Parts: sequence; C-alpha cells; structure tokens
Amino acid sequence: MKPVKDCKNIEDIRRAIDELDEEIITLLGKRYQYVKEIVKFKKKNEESIVAKERREAVIRSRRKLAVENGLDPDVIEELYRKLISHFIDEELKLIRDDDKE
Repeated sequence: MKPVKDCKNIEDIRRAIDELDEEIITLLGKRYQYVKEIVKFKKKNEESIVAKERREAVIRSRRKLAVENGLDPDVIEELYRKLISHFIDEELKLIRDDDKE
C-alpha cells in the first residue's frame, strides 16, 4: 500500500482504504478467536463473562488510543461498546452451549 503522501489520485486512495478495511476486518476476526478462547479461563457465569470493570478499562484505553491517533474518542467508544457487547453475547452463547453438553 502506498503511503498517503504518495497517492496520486482517488483510485490510489480508495485502493488503500480497501486494503486497510481488509486488515481491520481480519484483525477483528483474530480478536474474536481470542474472545472464544478466553471463555475457557472464565467462570461460567454471566458476571464473569460481562466483566464490567474490564470492559470499562478497555473503553478508557481505547478512548485514549483514539485521541493519540487523531480520532474522535466518542465514536471509538461507541464502536467498541458495540463490538464488546457483540463479543459478550457470543461468549454467553458459548457457555450456554457448553452447559448443554
């Protein structure tokens, strides 16, 4: 991928954005693999899965990273709250499925 300053036209920019989106989605998939694995180490109850203190620490950390990278921390918080909520739902499904076995 070309550095931003080396992009000569809209196609170069769009190609770079598409490549970045692919990387972001691939990384989210990798993150999800860790989410599925962490269930093995948590107590099999909702409180352990939800981990409110950890969730809020993650949000604070991601807000800080957003600011450091010139992004709106409110937008990043919203994205991460949605992402974390989805992954918590997935973890809860996994423990429910384990209970059925």
